[in-house]
Amino acid sequence: MKQYIASLVLLFFICSVKLSAQNLIGYNAKDIKLYMTQNQKGFSNQSIINNNIFKYLKYTDRKETQTLLFFLSADSVCKSIRLVCDKTLKAEKIKELDSKYGKSTENIWTETKNGKKYLIELKDEEWSFSITIRPGE
Repeated sequence: MKQYIASLVLLFFICSVKLSAQNLIGYNAKDIKLYMTQNQKGFSNQSIINNNIFKYLKYTDRKETQTLLFFLSADSVCKSIRLVCDKTLKAEKIKELDSKYGKSTENIWTETKNGKKYLIELKDEEWSFSITIRPGE
């Protein structure tokens, strides 16, 4: 019976995560790893980093043009997400953001999920750009 309930919970989790794409804020590290293994096969887990400032899961794609970071709380729950990309992917990523989220300003999009607002912000760096998903105000 326990195995049946666990299977149902896992199935529910997988179905709900697919609907929310990469916004896994609020999920624990174990569930993020499961999601990434099943849904983002092009990314590999590099490590879980725990230093004096941050605790995060780090993934990179095979071409090493994208690095995905899931920032975790002390109890391993995702607080925010950052995707760092090579500049060559910018047009593609902006098109993807425009199709998934509502645009607020030039480089900020919003998402409402389960009654909570999230901000998605694109920032240019010298050699790359980043997309950060965090809870909205």
